[in-house]
Amino acid sequence: MATTPVTLDELDPLIHVPARLRIVATLAALSDGDALSFTRLQEMIELTPGNLITHLRKLEDAGYVSTVKTGNGPASRTSVALTHRGRAALEAYTETLRGLLGGLDTARPRTSTPQAAPRPLPT
Repeated sequence: MATTPVTLDELDPLIHVPARLRIVATLAALSDGDALSFTRLQEMIELTPGNLITHLRKLEDAGYVSTVKTGNGPASRTSVALTHRGRAALEAYTETLRGLLGGLDTARPRTSTPQAAPRPLPT
């Protein structure tokens, strides 16, 4: 039975963005229901506050993460958690990526294409 090849089109474009993949993967490492503070997440994935906010908004709009803000002013704290939907999306993304890479034979060393010897310069 022939299998249908997996294509890049099947990868979730929301998670496929490197910064968002790092956010989702970092949050997925937590136990279900646990959260990270915005500041700690920012430190871990090394994004500026503005970049992190932008990516979190997109993930939150898709229902992949939830944010909870407590307190007011300088004492406020924002916590970020991966939702069940976000965890499922990451699992689907991971499976799709495995399927895409499954045809690669990583145990076999790559052979390079031999290059022609340089031609001597005319004198």
